Amino acid sequence: MPETFMFTSESVNEGHPDKLADQVSDAIVDACFAQDPNSRVACETCTGTNFVMIFGEITTAAVFDYEQVVRDAIKEIGFDSPEKGLDYKTCEVLNRLHAQSAEISQAVTRTNKPEEIGAGDQGHMFGYATDETPELMPLTHSLATGLGYQLTTVRKNGVMPKLRPDGKTQVTVEYVKNDDQTIAPTRVHTVVISTQHDPDYTQEQLGKDLMEHVIKPVVPAKYLDDNTIFHLNPSGSFVVGGPEGDGGLTGRKIIIDTYGGWGAHGGGAFSGKDPTKVDRSAAYYCRWIAKSLVAAGLAKRCLVQVSYAIGVAAPLSVFVDSYGTGTKPDPEILQIVHNNFDMRAGMLVIELDMKKPKYKKTAAYGHFGNSARPSDPDFTWEVPKTLKF
Repeated sequence: MPETFMFTSESVNEGHPDKLADQVSDAIVDACFAQDPNSRVACETCTGTNFVMIFGEITTAAVFDYEQVVRDAIKEIGFDSPEKGLDYKTCEVLNRLHAQSAEISQAVTRTNKPEEIGAGDQGHMFGYATDETPELMPLTHSLATGLGYQLTTVRKNGVMPKLRPDGKTQVTVEYVKNDDQTIAPTRVHTVVISTQHDPDYTQEQLGKDLMEHVIKPVVPAKYLDDNTIFHLNPSGSFVVGGPEGDGGLTGRKIIIDTYGGWGAHGGGAFSGKDPTKVDRSAAYYCRWIAKSLVAAGLAKRCLVQVSYAIGVAAPLSVFVDSYGTGTKPDPEILQIVHNNFDMRAGMLVIELDMKKPKYKKTAAYGHFGNSARPSDPDFTWEVPKTLKF
């Protein structure tokens, strides 16, 4: 007999302090790659009351104003006055970057042949895909991310001008699990939105506006019913936000960045890293593999894992799990993966065209899927590969 279960995913807006940090770090990556495609970047960012600090390791031929890149990223988010939690014009910007370790660098760059380039670190990475949405992402994650993106859209286009940059969303969906192990979303159980706002925005009016301009445009009506629960700014007033309300740090939203708790995660963050760091490039590649498998009809949903050792080009292991939904046994699907994808560390970068300044736009509203924003050709890992099998 089919069984039902509930699953929840959350997201945070671009003005959340942790997401601000991710975007600043990836703005630095982009600035390096705009001039030097061989840059080695591991840029961390932390932020608190009236300051943003960048630190970590960078080796690049690019020459630019690091402070200006940081201020421009903050401005684009919308932090333009102290009342909002940060002011790009007056906040303190601290630069504590230094060159990458020569030992790490030589492990990666001892050859110019892409097929022989070693991984920039050890670790294991995952990719996931499911057929429950057109973009082959979990519905809970797509809805939570879409609501956050819509909050930013209506703030910036003037529909809800009294919103401020910080905010969070969360969506619980009820699923049915069938005897053949397939799952399908049936309804939205709960929607939670907490958004920063101007002090004169009443909670009553805010709730009405959120329902009309944020929830209805994002959550398909077929998933809403009379029993759907809405918690809109459940704590009440949310005026103090951004770095003034909470500290922020790169890499603290890795589940939001990926699949909203579905599948698995190897633990490595993405933002601030150049693609020689397999934490980033191999996770993107695994998403490409998983999405390609589901798009090809080989599984209803799929998890892919790879692992690497620093300085070693080829993956140490490759794993595929179709959760019992595969049209072929998992060992056969794994062989299809080996026949169609080159998972050597240097080849990941070449195949997905990763030596480009295209990373800042991945740093908010998810690195995977594209339902929350217009389709972008730079998200090369989101274009399924035509498989031979």
